Amino acid sequence: MAAEGPAGGESPSRGKRADAQRNRQAVLAAAAEAFAASGVDAPIRQIAGRAGVGMATIYRHFPTRADLVTAVYRHQIEACAEAGPRLLADEDSPLDALRRWIGLFVDFLVTKHGLADALQSDSDRFAALHAYFLDRLLPVCAELLDAAVRSGEIEPGVEPYLLMRGIGNLCIGRDDDPRYDPRRLIALLLQGLRRPRSS
Repeated sequence: MAAEGPAGGESPSRGKRADAQRNRQAVLAAAAEAFAASGVDAPIRQIAGRAGVGMATIYRHFPTRADLVTAVYRHQIEACAEAGPRLLADEDSPLDALRRWIGLFVDFLVTKHGLADALQSDSDRFAALHAYFLDRLLPVCAELLDAAVRSGEIEPGVEPYLLMRGIGNLCIGRDDDPRYDPRRLIALLLQGLRRPRSS
């Protein structure tokens, strides 16, 4: 007679995989919070404490700090990319969806303190992450812009890369001046994209 498995018929190996996946997600979320608060040099012990796991668990999933930094930002890039279509479906207008998405994009940009420095010793990895960033987010930005143009809310001819690059440039000054608020400038930028109302 075969021995009974765990409750619910879940195999031990599947249960371990589910636990490992939960731990990985907890570490990514905790690392993202720690990086936003303290930069990518935040102590691994602090991240483990936030995630409720041991340091060995972090090193099992992410053997080096660069592995962890890369995984965190890939995860956040994915979240930003997946938000675009959802916002288009949920918001009242394509322009509202574009505004909300740019807000998420700015949140990502202003919390990635020290990313380049952390990956400086592995330039190929940083180049791959930058390419991934563009590959995933440029099409989403283009889709939102096209929808806003079709709805007559903004002028045509705005290039997604230039818009994203401009927003990125506006976010740079935040680290040097605590009074600097890139979101106010980005709101002015978006205002300038709007198609004038016909009288």
